[in-house]
Amino acid sequence: MWTKTYSTTVKGIPVNRLWSVWSDVDAWHTWQPDLDHAKLDGVFAAGSTFQLKPKGGPRVRIALLTVEPNQRFVDLTRFPLAKMYGEHQFIPRGDEVEIRTSVSVEGALGFLWRKLVGEGVARSLEEQTRGLIARARAS
Repeated sequence: MWTKTYSTTVKGIPVNRLWSVWSDVDAWHTWQPDLDHAKLDGVFAAGSTFQLKPKGGPRVRIALLTVEPNQRFVDLTRFPLAKMYGEHQFIPRGDEVEIRTSVSVEGALGFLWRKLVGEGVARSLEEQTRGLIARARAS
């Protein structure tokens, strides 16, 4: 399995405000410049799915595997003979919150999907996190 993680710590933003930005899937395109749109099917809970359309890429259906409000969520994108997982965590430390996001790719064709999709997603994690923080500060 291939995994890349990006982590940063932010001060002065409550976890519940960060969570409200992450869990509002339909608004992701407003703070993630690499997205055309995203649409949640149902509620932000384990078992739900959402569609995501990256700029210049095809529409993708993603499943929410784990949702622990104000703590973490794990999503799954299925590719032919591979899976990509995204893990998004908020780890409170006093008046600071560590925001940690990991992307992992596994499977028989994992090496191919890592090159086609995973590495690009990993490169966008820092910018994505900056957008999340900015959106949460503005809320």
